Amino acid sequence: MSSFTTPLIVESMDDSRKWKLIEPFEFYLITKGKKEHTIVVPAGFITNFASIPRIFWSVLPPYDKYGKAAVIHDYCYYYHLFPRKKCDQIFKAGMKVLNVPKWKMSVIYHVVRLFGKSYYHKKLENEK
Repeated sequence: MSSFTTPLIVESMDDSRKWKLIEPFEFYLITKGKKEHTIVVPAGFITNFASIPRIFWSVLPPYDKYGKAAVIHDYCYYYHLFPRKKCDQIFKAGMKVLNVPKWKMSVIYHVVRLFGKSYYHKKLENEK
């Protein structure tokens, strides 16, 4: 079974909703019964957890049960570790490990699939 193999240790950067990892953070991904990847997010990586518009925070806050999966997803998107669809599937796998309620997992996954493209390509656009 997939698992988070280290604790998530972060510190707040400032009032901008950005957090910095103090220690490396790992997600061990297994699909179809065999090890596929260990994703290691290094200390110093900056995350905002889940990029959810403020209007929805009462139902889907940025820092919720799915927070660890959101950090892995941010890292996969930022460094384009995999094609976008695979990054989103990894996010969903992380949410399953964290026992996120199915309705929340479904909403978050489908919103990311619908609107995540601009975030996935954001780093490349900023580096031009």
